[in-house]
Amino acid sequence: MSKSSADELSFFEEMNDVKPLAKSDKVAVFNKPKETLAQKLKREALEAEIEKDDNGLSVERVEPVAPHDFIEYKQDGVQDGVYKNLRLGKYQIDTTLNITHMKFDEARLSLYRTIKDCHERGIRTLLLQHGLGLNSKPFPAFLKSYVNVWLREIDMVIAFHTAQKQHGGLASVYVLMKKHPNQKLINREKNRRGQ
Repeated sequence: MSKSSADELSFFEEMNDVKPLAKSDKVAVFNKPKETLAQKLKREALEAEIEKDDNGLSVERVEPVAPHDFIEYKQDGVQDGVYKNLRLGKYQIDTTLNITHMKFDEARLSLYRTIKDCHERGIRTLLLQHGLGLNSKPFPAFLKSYVNVWLREIDMVIAFHTAQKQHGGLASVYVLMKKHPNQKLINREKNRRGQ
C-alpha cells in the first residue's frame, strides 16, 4: 500500500464517527467582515464631525476685529481688581495654547478641549496665542476675530484680555476661567481649618 493510500485510510478511520450537519442544526458563524479603508475613513470623519459640533462654538461669519485691536471681555460679577490683575498679566500663567498655524476646525476644537481640560484640573489662567493674522484669509485677523467670539461663548471663561508685550501682546490673550466646583470645596476646607 502506498503512503498516500495509507494516509487516506487513516483519515477515514479518524472521521468515521463524524456526522454531517443536518439542515435543522443551528450554526454560529463568528466571521466579522473586515472594515475597508474607505469605511474606516468614513467612520473616522463622521466621528470627528460629531466631536467638532458638540462644543457649540460659532462657525458662522463673525464681525472682524483688526489685527492691532485689543480684545477684552469681563463677565458680570468679576471684581475690577481681579480683571485689572489679569489685564496687567499679574496672574501666574498655568498653561499656554498656541493656535496660530492651526486650521479653523482644529483651532476651534483645540481651544474648547484645552479650556475644558484646564477647568477640570483646576487651572485658572491660560495664555492663548492666536497670532495677528495680518495676511490671513478670508480677512485679516481671522482667528483672532473668532477667538474674540468663542471665548465669550464658553461658559467656563469669566474674563479675557489682550496680553502684555512680554507674553505676545496683540497676538495673544490672557484667559481667566471659573473655579471648578471641586476647587471651591478645597478652598472652603482650607479656610475652615485656618479659622
